[in-house]
Amino acid sequence: METIGKINKLNKSDFLSIFGNVFEKNEWIAEKTFNFGPFKNFEELFFKMMEIFEKAQKVSHLKIINSHPELVVEKKLTNESKKEQSDANLNQCSDEEFKEFKKLNEEYKKKFGFTFIIAVKGKNRKEILDNFKKRILNNIDIEFKEAKDQVKKIATFRLNEIIK
Repeated sequence: METIGKINKLNKSDFLSIFGNVFEKNEWIAEKTFNFGPFKNFEELFFKMMEIFEKAQKVSHLKIINSHPELVVEKKLTNESKKEQSDANLNQCSDEEFKEFKKLNEEYKKKFGFTFIIAVKGKNRKEILDNFKKRILNNIDIEFKEAKDQVKKIATFRLNEIIK
């Protein structure tokens, strides 16, 4: 999108088709954001989406976190997740790395009750795996906050891709 003017002229359906997956498979944030338009600038649009996410109830945060795919092992990925995981070379794991990711995904979900989430953009497999091993040691309060922070990072990357 070149200008905020073009975004402000979008009908609801077109707005949702562009911004609906900023928060993985949770179009309702884009839908609520649309209702606040027209926007003065991209920053206002960005702020409104983040504010809607932040003000959501814990159950909504959990739904969004669990909407993100497990790293490496998930087969049904959104186009955005597929590109993000591919750019981090997560689609090129060795058998050993694949088994390690699978084991960590299972242990993490069992311990915390939600999916491990990390903004993989700009990271390689080793960094992601090392981060996974560290974060699984956290307590649930720290990890839930971290998962929410990672959701916001992913949303920020996705918004920046849309508006560049």
